[in-house]
Amino acid sequence: MKIKNLFLVLFVFAVMVVSAQEKMTREQWEEAIKSNDAKIGSFQQEVKGLEAEVAKLKETSTKIIVTNCTEDMYKIVGATAADVDAYRKAVSELEGKIRRKEGPLADRQKDLDALRANSISALPEFFDKVQVQLPRMMENWAAEEAQAAMESKSKDASYTVVKGDCLWFIAKKKEHYGNGFAWPKIYQANKDQIKNPNLIYPKQIFKIPALSDDEKAKYEKLRHNYKPAPAK
Repeated sequence: MKIKNLFLVLFVFAVMVVSAQEKMTREQWEEAIKSNDAKIGSFQQEVKGLEAEVAKLKETSTKIIVTNCTEDMYKIVGATAADVDAYRKAVSELEGKIRRKEGPLADRQKDLDALRANSISALPEFFDKVQVQLPRMMENWAAEEAQAAMESKSKDASYTVVKGDCLWFIAKKKEHYGNGFAWPKIYQANKDQIKNPNLIYPKQIFKIPALSDDEKAKYEKLRHNYKPAPAK
């Protein structure tokens, strides 16, 4: 009976020992997991730090390459960084003037010709702007001015007759034709008021139509070939 009891005590004690060993193993396992998680977190932080350093090195390397390349291009066109900065400012100012149509047009064309003649215009930063875009803008501006001049010239002017006027004198005025031989143009345009071209009256308002190029040539030829009668 005592032996039986002894075996029972030994059995219970063995179960308690095994149970305790299992519990310690689980705790150690959990502790190991926590330790590994901490190490993984630390490694991840180190990786992020290394990636940031690599990105910074790449950026620095790119800047060095770009800087060296830019300096080489400046040498090719015989310019310094200061020269390029001044040229960049001149291009920007001229573009603004062209967009605002700050004339005279001829002055802006001279400015553009000077920029195009400068070797710095060959740099990639400026080539398209100076050699293509700005000339196109100038062409559009010139076309607009030509169109406006044509429209202005095509509009009929008017003139109020004063005492002592005749069609010849009116046609001869610089603000009209500058050529007295062109008086028939005024007569034809105002036949509703002029019954006799030799008789016009103060306060009559005449239309002064524009001359075509052919009419200008015709009346200029008449003026050139005219020979006054010899004085008696």
